[in-house]
Amino acid sequence: MQKSSQFLIILAAFCWGLIGVFTRQLTAAGFSFVEIASSRSVITAVCLFSYLLLTDREKLKIKRKDSWIFLCMGGFGIVLNNVCYFNTIELITLSAASIIIYTAPYMVIVMSVLVFKEKITLQKMSALLIAFTGCIMTVGVTNSGEVSIMGITSGLGSAFGYALYSIFGRIALQKYHPFTVTAYTFAVAGIALAPASDMGNMFMLLSESAVNFSNLLVLGIFLTLVPYVCYTKGLEEIEASRASIIAFVEPLTAAAAGMVVYGEMLSLMKILGMGFIFFSLVILNVNPKKLLEASFILKILRVK
Repeated sequence: MQKSSQFLIILAAFCWGLIGVFTRQLTAAGFSFVEIASSRSVITAVCLFSYLLLTDREKLKIKRKDSWIFLCMGGFGIVLNNVCYFNTIELITLSAASIIIYTAPYMVIVMSVLVFKEKITLQKMSALLIAFTGCIMTVGVTNSGEVSIMGITSGLGSAFGYALYSIFGRIALQKYHPFTVTAYTFAVAGIALAPASDMGNMFMLLSESAVNFSNLLVLGIFLTLVPYVCYTKGLEEIEASRASIIAFVEPLTAAAAGMVVYGEMLSLMKILGMGFIFFSLVILNVNPKKLLEASFILKILRVK
């Protein structure tokens, strides 16, 4: 079960890594970042609610006393993550924003200790440090001149939103199906983001071009609905802290997508960074006891 759950989280991260390709096209067409985030949330919620209404209405039932969980996941998790992220990339460089936002796994680990009493192991911290180093190498660090304190604060806010989704997701999954959790989370996010969206502008842009409509559907279904269902399902079997480290596959995918779609060159530093991210996944999945046994055998061989 853990292997299949890891695959689901890797698949989710892979999908998230492709978001930039479609977001660029939609922003170039005239959509604002908030409108894109709002549309993603609405499409995800409508698809899941429609599916559950047709297949299993029992999964749509939630207890009123648990509504706070979905309010936190959607209102503070998804909305905070999206709004802060889009604000961050307007204030500082995309590379710097990515690095700040990928401090999220550190927040998840701390929260997991406080909420779920998860242990901070040497294996987790080693994998996280290597993955974060790989992220910096893959994304790259550019000299952006004067550092924006507001940009850094906003980036940390986005990371905190991601961490909240992971933590509250684990809590929700103790009572509800992943489809239920994802449906209500994005319904809350869609309602929260709607007032900040220009609906007239959105409908005009969608009616003008079939490409805009198809890009929005791909973004909403394949790069939002699918990955969030996969990630939430993966959280059933995997600790939130471990899942957040596995999700470092996202910047690796984004770099590869940039190379394939936009012809961006992969430098040696980026290739090494990708290798670091892959290596962190290996470390995360190695049995610590076997690792110790292997090191012990190597010591004996050296002595002989």
